[in-house]
Amino acid sequence: MSKNQRLYFLWDYDLTEKEVGEILHGSNETEKIWILSRILESAKLEDVWKYTTYQEVKEMFPKLRLKPPVREAWENALRVWETV
Repeated sequence: MSKNQRLYFLWDYDLTEKEVGEILHGSNETEKIWILSRILESAKLEDVWKYTTYQEVKEMFPKLRLKPPVREAWENALRVWETV
């Protein structure tokens, strides 16, 4: 995917891969929470790890705004991965 191409998990926003990376590595926590929530809700699992790490997800998880079934799935995954 081109760094200037719209991302499939952000179909309703005109953000490039480069801009998503800038948000994730920037200092605006509100934007980080928003973009990480979108990634966890809408990206394929293999794509999630292109933008974030297990540790980042774990640290930010309490602040993320996720739909209840998505939150539950990620809680279960984090719990399982913690024991690995």
